[in-house]
Amino acid sequence: MEQEWVNEEMGDEGLIEFYSSFKDMFEFFCKNTTIHGTIRLVCSSSNRMKTAFWTLLFLASFGMLYWQFALLFSQYWTYPVIMTMSVHSEPKMFPAITLCNLDPYRFDLVSEKLAQLDQMAEEAIANLYGYKTSSFSSHYKKGIRMKDLRKGGSVNLNSSSFQLNPHISLVMLKEPDTGSRKKHFKVGFKLCNATGGNCFYKAYSSGVDTIQEWYRFHYMNIMSQLPVIINISSHEEHIQNLVYSCQYDGEPCRKSDYIHFHHQVYGSCYTFNSEGTDVFWKATKPGISYGLSLILKVEQNDRLPLLSTVAGVQVMIHNHNQTPFLEHEWFDIRPGIATSIGIRQDEVQRLGGNYGKCTVDGEDVDVKLLYNSSYTLQACLHSCFQAKMVERCGCGYYYYPLPPGAEYCNYNKHPAWGHCFYQLYDRLADHHLSCFAKCPKPCWESWYKMSAGTAKWPSTKSEDWIHQILSRQKGYNSTNNRRDIAKVNIFFQQLSYQSMDESPVYTVNLLLSNMGSQWSLWFGSSVLSVVEMFELLLDITVLSLIFCYRRFKAKKTLEMAQPLAISSVSLTLENYRAVHEDLAADWNSTQTSHNVGAVAKTKNGDLSFHSICNKTPAPELNPDVVLNGFWHIKDHSVEMDLNS
Repeated sequence: MEQEWVNEEMGDEGLIEFYSSFKDMFEFFCKNTTIHGTIRLVCSSSNRMKTAFWTLLFLASFGMLYWQFALLFSQYWTYPVIMTMSVHSEPKMFPAITLCNLDPYRFDLVSEKLAQLDQMAEEAIANLYGYKTSSFSSHYKKGIRMKDLRKGGSVNLNSSSFQLNPHISLVMLKEPDTGSRKKHFKVGFKLCNATGGNCFYKAYSSGVDTIQEWYRFHYMNIMSQLPVIINISSHEEHIQNLVYSCQYDGEPCRKSDYIHFHHQVYGSCYTFNSEGTDVFWKATKPGISYGLSLILKVEQNDRLPLLSTVAGVQVMIHNHNQTPFLEHEWFDIRPGIATSIGIRQDEVQRLGGNYGKCTVDGEDVDVKLLYNSSYTLQACLHSCFQAKMVERCGCGYYYYPLPPGAEYCNYNKHPAWGHCFYQLYDRLADHHLSCFAKCPKPCWESWYKMSAGTAKWPSTKSEDWIHQILSRQKGYNSTNNRRDIAKVNIFFQQLSYQSMDESPVYTVNLLLSNMGSQWSLWFGSSVLSVVEMFELLLDITVLSLIFCYRRFKAKKTLEMAQPLAISSVSLTLENYRAVHEDLAADWNSTQTSHNVGAVAKTKNGDLSFHSICNKTPAPELNPDVVLNGFWHIKDHSVEMDLNS
C-alpha cells in the first residue's frame, strides 16, 4: 500500500491506482484516455461555460451511441434471414411417381348400400333438375369381393344394421335478392348438431360440386362399414392392369420397382421407385430417352360415376418414402394424348432454432404421425386434424388413417359427425385450428418443378399398328379406340438443381462490426478505449471499497477504545504559592534526588508494594503549575490551616 502511494508521489502508474479522491481519478482518466473529447472536460475547468458545453456534448454523444446500440440489438434479436441460392449439378435419384386410374372399386361388401345411394342420387337429380337417368345404378353388380384379414374369410355387410339417412337430402336454396331479374338458386344439404340445432346448409355455387359432395358424404358413411385392413393385393386378378408398358432409361421395369395400393377416391394406384434406394433408378443423363416411359390404360369403368367424374390418369411426382397426397399435388393425363413432363428439382435448407420453426425428422413435433412414411407438412396436418376429429366429434374421418382405439364416423352411430366435421375443416382451412402452429415445416425440403407438353397419340396413321401390338398385351382388346390409352414420359430436363439455403442477416461478427463503427463514429476510439473504460470502472470500485473500509475501521476503533480513568485535576491556586522558576527548578531537583535515594534504598531490600507505588506514583490531585514564569507549588501549611 505504501509503495503505491510512493508511486503516486513520483508520478508512476501502478497496477491499481489509489487516488486521494474521485476527482483526481476522473482528471487522470480524462487526460490520459484515448476517447476523443474527454480532455475538454478538465482542460477548460476555469471556463464553466465551455466545461458545461463539452459535458452536454459528451453526454449527448454517449446517448446517441447507446440508442444506436439498442437499434442494432433489436434488429439482431429478430433473427432475420436471407436466402442464398446456389446451383449444383450431379447425378440424382429419380423421384417417386404415383399413378391412379380415378376409378375406385365398388366393393362387394357394400355393393347393396352403394346401389341404394346411386338410386337416391338419381331421384335427387330428377327432383331438382328434371333429369332422369339410370346410368348410376347400372354398375352395382360389378363388385369386387375382398377378404377381411381379421377373420380370414369373405364377409357380407349388406345385411348389417347400417341404414342410409334419407333426411340428409339435396334441396334447392334461394339466394338473397340482389335486385336482378334473374333468380339465383343454390343446391345444398342440411346438417345439424346432436340436439338438432345450430343447423346449416352445405352448399356450393355449382350444383355439380354440391351433388358430388353430398354423394361423397354418404359414401364415407357406407365405406366406414368395411374392415380397416382389407387384402387388395391378393385379389389383383379381379383388377385390370393400369400399366401396359413401363421402361426406364431404355430398360423394362421390374415387379419390384412399384407397389400397388387402393385410394378411396382415386382408385387403383401404383407408386414407382417409392424407396429411392435402387441404383436402377439413378439418373445420370437428362432427356426424354433416359426417363420413365409408360403406356397406360385409361378406360373408365364408371364403378362410381358420381364420386369420380374425370376420365384419365392422375399423376403425382413426389419425394421418396413420402405419402402421396393426390388431393393437393397432382395433374391429369388425358386419354388419347402423349404427355411429356420435364422436371427440375429445387431444395431448401432452413436454419431453424431462433431463426424459424422447423423440424429435422418430426421427432420433436407434438403430433403423432398416422402415416408410415417420413415427415411432411401435409402428413402432420392430416394427423393433427384426425386427432382433433376423434377428440371433438368422437370418431375419425374416413379418408385419413385412424389413431389407435378410434373408429370411422358413420351417422348411424354418430348422427352429428357431419356437422362437427365441416365446421372443424373450415377452421383448419382458415388457419384457425392449432394444427398449423403444431406442424412446422421440414428443415430440409425438396420439390419438383414441372413443365408439360402434349401431342395426339397415337396418330391416325399409326393407330392401327399400335392397336395390333397392344392387342397382344394382357387385358387389351384390339377393337378399342385411341381414347382408351395414353402415353406419358417423365424425365429430368437437366440434372442441375437449385439449392436455397437460409443464412442469418446479422451474425455475431457483423453485430460487433456495426457496434465498432458506431463507437468510432461517436467517440473516434477503438476497442482499447472500451478496455480503458472498464479499467476506470475497476478503479472506481476499488477506491470505493478502500474508502468504505477506512470509514468502517475508524468507526470500529472509536467504539472499541476505552477512556483512561484520570482523577480530576484542580487548577485553582488557593493552595499554591508562587515561586520563581529557577528556584523552583532547584527545589524540584532536590525532590528528585530524595525520590531516587528512596528507590535505591529499596533496591537493597525486598521490593514492597509501597515502593512500587513510589516508583509509579498515581497522578496528584494538585500538581505543580507553571504560570508566567512562576511555579505554583502546593503549600502544605495552607492546607493544614484549612484543615484545622
